Amino acid sequence: QKTEVGDQRAATLKGTSKKHRRMGANAAQNSNFDTTVKMWVFEETVNGRKLTEIINTDHENVKYLPGHKLPANVLAVPDLVEASSDADILVFVIPHQFVGKVCDTIKGKIKTDALGISLIKGVDEGPDGLKLISDVIQEKLDIAMSVLMGANIANEVADEKFCETTIGCKNKNHGALLKELMQTNNFRVTVVEEYDVVEICGALKNIVAVGAGFCDGLGFGDNTKAAVIRLGLMEMIAFARIFCTAGPVSSATFLESCGVADLITTCYGGRNRKVAEAFVKTGKSIEELEKEMLNGQKLQGPATAAEVYLILKHKKLIDKFPLFNAVYQICYQGHPVTEFISCLQNHPEHM
Repeated sequence: QKTEVGDQRAATLKGTSKKHRRMGANAAQNSNFDTTVKMWVFEETVNGRKLTEIINTDHENVKYLPGHKLPANVLAVPDLVEASSDADILVFVIPHQFVGKVCDTIKGKIKTDALGISLIKGVDEGPDGLKLISDVIQEKLDIAMSVLMGANIANEVADEKFCETTIGCKNKNHGALLKELMQTNNFRVTVVEEYDVVEICGALKNIVAVGAGFCDGLGFGDNTKAAVIRLGLMEMIAFARIFCTAGPVSSATFLESCGVADLITTCYGGRNRKVAEAFVKTGKSIEELEKEMLNGQKLQGPATAAEVYLILKHKKLIDKFPLFNAVYQICYQGHPVTEFISCLQNHPEHM
């Protein structure tokens, strides 16, 4: 494959998501891309068969995206280095807790001029505070990174129901190429330069969605959820303006799909909301509910709340983010879930 922008490119998908269907279809039809999309799949046995064998034979990920056929040119590969070594575009779609290990495995074994795009919604706590997942990948692999975030609930995207998304990319040529790879008639892409703001939105909205789920579990209505969304968005904007220092933080970015749209859909239809509601109604721990409801996948909202809490504590800013703090205290410190309503009633936005 060539490495210049616009020439032949291979796209490698890390992890499992609805994105393989769209990328596979685009790669098959667009002469700018290699026709084969390699997809690294953590090997598992499902009903006596290897998951990669099922995907490559039946063209369906029966464990994580059942009922949706994958294009025949999407090739599941169980070896991470084999899947990524000849790729010009690397798409990272894994739980953010595993990013370090994945990067360490492929470091020095990928193309030096590969482009990376992260769909991972989370943050890390670095020695100086906030650390974006895309920055972690960029530092470990020394490749140019972009991000994709938006109102993209998996099953709806896989069903090809219309939606939008946002790519955050500093390089306009890279952004145009990534848009060409991702966009379809029913998946419309907007590219903006504020990659760090786009990524922060994707991480923080999961915390707000946990709060929305608490309200549902407690029996509050749509008015309360609207307040959660508004106050949560205010905290997201305030957090971004403190911690996103790579460039300007414009209000317009929060009006993109990565901002208010993703926040709304996650607070009504996402897994963080669903599990948080069950947390209230069942009294079970987040860990128990992950095993029961998510088929082994990890919930991002509570984990992100814990990381954000440590960052805010270090900066002595916890009092300015009562919604974020309440989600952490309820999920991890045993505080009663009824405290969440108190944090809304006494939010600084009302003072």
